[in-house]
Amino acid sequence: MNKYEIMYIIRPDMEEEAQTALVERFNNILTDNGAEIEKVEEIGKKRLAYEINDYRDGYYVLINFAGDERAINEFNRQAGFSKDVIRHMAIREDDQ
Repeated sequence: MNKYEIMYIIRPDMEEEAQTALVERFNNILTDNGAEIEKVEEIGKKRLAYEINDYRDGYYVLINFAGDERAINEFNRQAGFSKDVIRHMAIREDDQ
């Protein structure tokens, strides 16, 4: 299994309970597709470099996990459908 890192940005006007539920939902998408989550870091609300969908701020979440393409593909598919996720990016970490 390869190691990956996903960072995604949630729209800033969500209630705290809804944000927590969304983070749990996306963690479950990864684990349901065979990924082993190592760390989830909720970085918090930050100013965006440029406006995205009329938002100037976003709530950043960083996930480190071991998995395969199936987990990444399903995460990307679900994040693409979600109106609550305004940006997401997955990268594979180098083997050391």
